[in-house]
Amino acid sequence: MIWLQALLGLIVLLVAGDILVRGAVNFSLRIKIPAFIVSLTVVALGTSAPELLVAIRATLDDAPGIALGNVVGSNIANVFLVLGIPALVAGINTSNCNTGKNYLFMMAATIVFLSLAFLGNFSTSDGILLLLFLAVFLFFTAKDTLKMQQEKPSSEVDNADPNLAFWKIILFLSVGLIGLPVGADILIENASLIAKSYGLSDEIIGLTLIALGTSLPELATTLMAAVRRQAEVALGNVIGSNIFNILAIVGITTIFGNLPIAPSFYNFDFWIMFGAGIVLFPFVFMRANITRLWGAFLTLTYASYLYITIQ
Repeated sequence: MIWLQALLGLIVLLVAGDILVRGAVNFSLRIKIPAFIVSLTVVALGTSAPELLVAIRATLDDAPGIALGNVVGSNIANVFLVLGIPALVAGINTSNCNTGKNYLFMMAATIVFLSLAFLGNFSTSDGILLLLFLAVFLFFTAKDTLKMQQEKPSSEVDNADPNLAFWKIILFLSVGLIGLPVGADILIENASLIAKSYGLSDEIIGLTLIALGTSLPELATTLMAAVRRQAEVALGNVIGSNIFNILAIVGITTIFGNLPIAPSFYNFDFWIMFGAGIVLFPFVFMRANITRLWGAFLTLTYASYLYITIQ
């Protein structure tokens, strides 16, 4: 029953996050906020809401290992699993992608994150620094996006429905805002019970079970992008998600409490996260495609990581 309740909490989180994005996107466009700003802010925040709520709830419940494990585990899963499975299914033609600038920012954010980690536990001042770094990223991304919008205007945004009734928008917002904390409570409570019953630490549960679950929206998005031959969307989704996890999730969570760092992160998981970022280099700068063979390698690497982590 504990596993079923944890699964129920995860499902509530994912569904509530999707509903919140739909409501927020349509509400923002209804009040005439430009489409690119909606994509950059509302959608980004909405799709990361499950990770954020899990991290905050875990910190408030004195289970910070789950919070940090979720961030590190999600970033590892985003590279090896979220790119690996779609590549296995359809291959990802990344030879024409132009994601170099965002990739370099992701690696810079990772280095800042690891540097702060090796200085000690994540405090509120560390979180503020990460949020300032995020603000710089959003500023330059908005600037580039505005330039592209002027060169090639577009009002299309995923999950936008110009004919959606206003009462439905309010309903979506209400259900999403209520469902997210409820789902986070159910998931965290039962994940902690699972950890204790199997003798697993909160860190391992965060790195595996919860990280896998909260990475499902990214996996679904990347899989559809690969099938539709939208390689830039697939690769950009992973890079953007990793940036947001490091800077926004950790940054905001530290406001609710310090994040102590277990020794296992220093010995293994931080290095795997950094290595996952390096793995993307040939696909970003050397114009290599993520073929099915690469997909198999990435997926098997993630399976091996899970096996070693749980042992």
